[in-house]
Amino acid sequence: MTVTLRAATAGDADAIASIWYSGWPDGHLGNVPDELVAIRTEESFWERVPDKIADTTVAVVGEQIAGFVMVVADEAEQVYVSKEHRGTGVAAALLAEAERLVKANGYDEAWLAVANGNDRARRFYERSGWTHAEEFDYPAPTDNGPIAVACHRYVKQV
Repeated sequence: MTVTLRAATAGDADAIASIWYSGWPDGHLGNVPDELVAIRTEESFWERVPDKIADTTVAVVGEQIAGFVMVVADEAEQVYVSKEHRGTGVAAALLAEAERLVKANGYDEAWLAVANGNDRARRFYERSGWTHAEEFDYPAPTDNGPIAVACHRYVKQV
């Protein structure tokens, strides 16, 4: 299977939002405040994607977008793979690209946040050479200001 990485375009917004919406509950339901779950409606994912296109890289398998990563400065902010492409190497390719982009942004260390309780993601990042640095409250952005989410901070030298 060949994975092609490229910068996202406005035409990718629907596929990105669909993957984000379908994958978000896996790592977040039961692990984030109910207040955040209540405002992460299906529509909210489609509303947030257009402003994030410039920060997004997509993974394409065949003609299908199989996943995406959003990188802002030194943070791998979002890493999502469609359910049908999990376990195929797409996530590893996206994470490696996030590391490359953080380095290209002028940083020596990348970081990401994993919600407490999202053990599957934590195991993946650890297998990928990321190190647990601390527990902290991540300020999840919302239209009404940030909501604190208990998270693990992972770091990796790039």
